Amino acid sequence: MTIASLSWKELESLTDFQIDTVNGSTNAQANLRLFGYAEADVRVTLYRDHHAWCPYCQKIWLWLEEKQIPYRIEKVTMFCYGEKESWYKRIVPSGMLPAIALDGKIITESDDILIALEKVFGSLRHGMTDSQVIPIRRLERTLFRAWCEWLCRPVSSAAQEQRHRQQFIEVMQKVEEVLANTPSPYFLEDFGTADVIFTPYVERMNASLYYYKGYSMREVNPRMSAWFDAMESRLTYRGTQSDFHTHAHDLPPQMGGCYENGEPQMLINKERVDYGSWFGLPDVTYPEPANSRQEALQRVIKHRNNIIKVNPADNQLFDLALRCALTNMMTDEECIPPSDSDIALRYLRDRISVPRDMSIYAAKRLREALERTAALVGDRQSPPIPVRNRRDQDPANFIAFKT
Repeated sequence: MTIASLSWKELESLTDFQIDTVNGSTNAQANLRLFGYAEADVRVTLYRDHHAWCPYCQKIWLWLEEKQIPYRIEKVTMFCYGEKESWYKRIVPSGMLPAIALDGKIITESDDILIALEKVFGSLRHGMTDSQVIPIRRLERTLFRAWCEWLCRPVSSAAQEQRHRQQFIEVMQKVEEVLANTPSPYFLEDFGTADVIFTPYVERMNASLYYYKGYSMREVNPRMSAWFDAMESRLTYRGTQSDFHTHAHDLPPQMGGCYENGEPQMLINKERVDYGSWFGLPDVTYPEPANSRQEALQRVIKHRNNIIKVNPADNQLFDLALRCALTNMMTDEECIPPSDSDIALRYLRDRISVPRDMSIYAAKRLREALERTAALVGDRQSPPIPVRNRRDQDPANFIAFKT
């Protein structure tokens, strides 16, 4: 059965999704977090990237959320997707992210930031300089280097590719051994600083190695899998967590390139991440929230004018096509979009950013509906996602910057 597209007003009636960005669960849309405190209690300002792509920003973000330290958020453009704001360069001349203002003092470098925050607000269980945390910090850096060697260095032979793979697996086995020697699924006796330190890059390793190397970190390492499951039980982590599609395509310009190995499993994985199905990927395992479709719909409705404006298709054509996709998402009925709208729908499918735009399951539902609707009128793909930069995601297209 096919149905006509719903109007924007009719679509609006299908969602009551709301989020308390200030005192509610961890979320990427907040500009102020109070956790029930008064705004006068805020002593920290976190400067992080607009897209929530920066791993070092995620580290500080997660720590502040776990400690429930009241803080403000100022969002800054990473170079890979736009020009750095002049106001930020006046504060931090290097332009590096993250940074914080703690009682008016600017601090950069994520480890230095955590140490400074610990001195004022106390540690998250064991602190950065604790004798149990230091070797875990070193292990995280060793794993990071093995990941970079495998993912970001072009190889000239299958033997060289295998050496990089084996080097990573050997370090990963050491991580498994550390996790096996704790009474909890975390790196020590309970969640703490060590887990915050590991979080950003293992999340990106899980995504990038699946996509570019055909290696599923979460599926072949049982202790790491249990660690991810434990992390996903925390609303703090869920609010900062990204998905495979976002990471696979935000990493190349940040890392200076990510290299496919062309192996059969890698090609299968790449197909799934790019074109679906997005359900069942090893990027998330907690149950889908009942309101994921309502969340996706609310987020699109809020930003629909800019979403339509930046799409390369004619505005009227894409307006109707987008409503067809949203109608399908909310009713599970086919809604045939205008001819020649397949590219436009897939352009948006490819540029949903998690968690900037919405949570993982909401993004999966929206991508699914966009692809299903596009397939009704064609099989053409959108222009390739850039790999040298992500200027297609320039936040200037969506917000007004201060000077």
